[in-house]
Amino acid sequence: MTTTVHGLDGIRAQAGADLGRTGWLEIAQPRVDTFADATDDHQWIHVDTERAKAGPFGATIAHGYLTLSLLIPLWTELLQVEGVSMAVNYGLNKVRFPSPVKVGARIRAHGRVASVEDVRGGVEVVADLTVEIEGAGKPACVAQAVYRFLA
Repeated sequence: MTTTVHGLDGIRAQAGADLGRTGWLEIAQPRVDTFADATDDHQWIHVDTERAKAGPFGATIAHGYLTLSLLIPLWTELLQVEGVSMAVNYGLNKVRFPSPVKVGARIRAHGRVASVEDVRGGVEVVADLTVEIEGAGKPACVAQAVYRFLA
């Protein structure tokens, strides 16, 4: 489900809004391998499918930071903002990885606009985001992300 708003006033009107959930996204081994190459994190639990079968998770798992980085496209699936000059990932207030994402699993994000505050030239949005794993009892990632939208 995508919420589309226009301009800074449209964003301000979303304060406190539950943005719902994104569609499902499958985490495939090639994505994990590419992330490993990009970050030089080739730990066997991420890239060695044979060894990982006998490991603690029974399969390779996505890097926590890969899961976190996927909040970027998942966030834009939750909220589309038109009529602004720029959107910036401003930072994170809190991030936790309660459960690993096994390769082959599907994830989606649930989002809520925790707050919207005016800042010089625009607004700052604090979003509570949860990355859910299909069929799992615990989320993969819980984060409070900060975005800035400039006029």
